[in-house]
Amino acid sequence: SSSGELPESPAKKPGEGTSAVKPAASEARPKADAKPAEAAKKAEAKKAPKAEAKKPSPADEAAQEAPEEEAEAPAEEEPAAEAPAEAEPAAREASEEDVKALKKGLASTRGGFIARLAKLFGKKKEIDPELLDEIQEVLITADIGVKTSERILERLKTRMDNDQLGDEDQVWEALREEARGILEAPGTTSGGVYRAPSESPGVILVVGVNGVGKTTTIGKLASRFQENGKKVILAAGDTFRAAAVLQLEVWGRRVGCDVVKGKERADPASVIFDAIKKAREEDADYVIADTAGRLHTKTNLMEELKKVVRSAEKALERPVDEILLVLDSTTGQNAIQQAQLFKDAIEVSGIALTKL
Repeated sequence: SSSGELPESPAKKPGEGTSAVKPAASEARPKADAKPAEAAKKAEAKKAPKAEAKKPSPADEAAQEAPEEEAEAPAEEEPAAEAPAEAEPAAREASEEDVKALKKGLASTRGGFIARLAKLFGKKKEIDPELLDEIQEVLITADIGVKTSERILERLKTRMDNDQLGDEDQVWEALREEARGILEAPGTTSGGVYRAPSESPGVILVVGVNGVGKTTTIGKLASRFQENGKKVILAAGDTFRAAAVLQLEVWGRRVGCDVVKGKERADPASVIFDAIKKAREEDADYVIADTAGRLHTKTNLMEELKKVVRSAEKALERPVDEILLVLDSTTGQNAIQQAQLFKDAIEVSGIALTKL
């Protein structure tokens, strides 16, 4: 069997075998000769700089120091020149991120109650009692309240029995009308803070718990009055929180109103008294007074709020024009309890809903 394999072996072809091996050997030899020559040149090149570096001349030292100083100078100037160019994109990116975050927050607020109703209508095309029951469930879980939800549902059923709820659009319109009817029920008014006071200055006390947006509401009211040509004085009656005074001063500068403030931890009643006195002396049209963000569960703080009202009425020699209760619209049913307890302590005459 071995003799049969030998003719097929490439070793039996001497012409091909020698021609393949010899060129490889001939090519390898010049490369091997070139490596020692290149290594020798590199070794000489390394030795030459080292020898020169050991004994530098004074001119060489000056030449070496000068480039370093020149190189360092631009390094100090470049950041100063590039800082404004880098700051603008950074500020722009930050503002864009803020806008995106704001839009996302508003979308989540809008998408809660309304989006659930829209999704409900998308599943069921037929307007029937089962759909109305599901609408009631959405209203209750959205913290509308059981009584109010039942009231709306009964009216929707009446409309359906009278063939007034034929399609989705009619259901939406019915919901809007029922909500509007509740908000505009007899005994309720809107826009009361913009009515002319009985006599100048008109005094508006802004009350509410911490974080509902009292200071921002004050700034918006002041801006509206100023746009109508009225002179407004702001009273920093929240003396328990230093940041509250600073925030009101910022709004005062934005709107162009004077801000009356006292020392830290000063008596809020005295600050508001001084603001009303200043308004009467300067013939101002309105005094808008901030108050401490007291919790409605704190009895002693509610008593202090009563003292503020008495002090303001003493300075005016008449009742104040408006006691505006600011409520966070996202609070839900707890807002009713807040309103009731504030109403029991002082004569709340108006409500401002924020964060809608």
